[in-house]
Amino acid sequence: MGSDRQLRGGIDLGGTKIEAIVVDDRNAVLGQARVATPTSGGPQAVAAAMAAVMRQAADAAGVEAGSLVGVGAGSPGSVDESSGVVSEARNLPGWEGSFALGEALSRTLGVPVRIGNDVAVATRAEHELGAGQGRDSLLGVFWGTGVGGGLILGGRPWRGRGGAGEIGHTVVKLGGRRCPCGRRGCLEAYAGRAAMEARARRRAARGAATTLFDIARHRGKDRLTSSIWWRAYRHGDPLATELIDAAVRALGAGIASAVNLLEVDAVVLGGGLGVRFGERFAARIADAMAPHLFRDSDPPLVEVSALGDLGGALGAALLARPQPGGAAMSAPADLAR
Repeated sequence: MGSDRQLRGGIDLGGTKIEAIVVDDRNAVLGQARVATPTSGGPQAVAAAMAAVMRQAADAAGVEAGSLVGVGAGSPGSVDESSGVVSEARNLPGWEGSFALGEALSRTLGVPVRIGNDVAVATRAEHELGAGQGRDSLLGVFWGTGVGGGLILGGRPWRGRGGAGEIGHTVVKLGGRRCPCGRRGCLEAYAGRAAMEARARRRAARGAATTLFDIARHRGKDRLTSSIWWRAYRHGDPLATELIDAAVRALGAGIASAVNLLEVDAVVLGGGLGVRFGERFAARIADAMAPHLFRDSDPPLVEVSALGDLGGALGAALLARPQPGGAAMSAPADLAR
């Protein structure tokens, strides 16, 4: 296996689950673990769960978390990569204001930690290791609790002034549904799993027929996960079908608008729903894009993530590589001295 100091950790923080892995210098996964994202307790509870699952992944790899050369973590929200501070992580319950996630994780794990936007790092992983290899430009669209986006332009990740790629907050209908971000008409208000669940609950309370919540109860879930949506849709549930079909139309409009602006080579579809619904839905989303594309005779390829559920964690682990001239990794006080 080589020296333990050559191993890196990667943590993917999502709205419903936290995935952690340990990889070697060739990005081979040596250990992994997954836990549910806390539904209360705010950033401190989330940070504690992230540290705990990272230790579990290290145990699975046969090493101590403190022996890792570093850990990367992908988080929703606005991420200051230089400081490891995360703000506006609205898809995480109780996350108000800003929180120094990198510092908290580094202090708990005892290793340097670097934080990136979850979808940006997953897109980078697809570009380096997955479906986007060899592409000069790439749009990653991660369809899950929210709808996140990541950009590769000129072969390099593009974050603009820090928030580039937030395709979920592209407006697809002026004055439309209220988004979890508080604004109206965003793509995420129609296609994000959290917004879809909220709408499903309202409709069910008014008497709409659906098996979504029966499936959730049977599985002991208090939230509608991607697998629950898929099961209900696959069995012809009328409400699940209506909401998923509306999400596909909204994704088509939002992605086409981004393509019209950036003219990327390819679109990679990831996230819990994107991976669960797979190739068939990549084709459906490509069809939904077609009426909105300015250059409809030459559309970009639309492909499903090649890295699946591990894409975010692999992208996070890439952050833990040595960064010559780049943003420093957060280090605990005793390592920084």
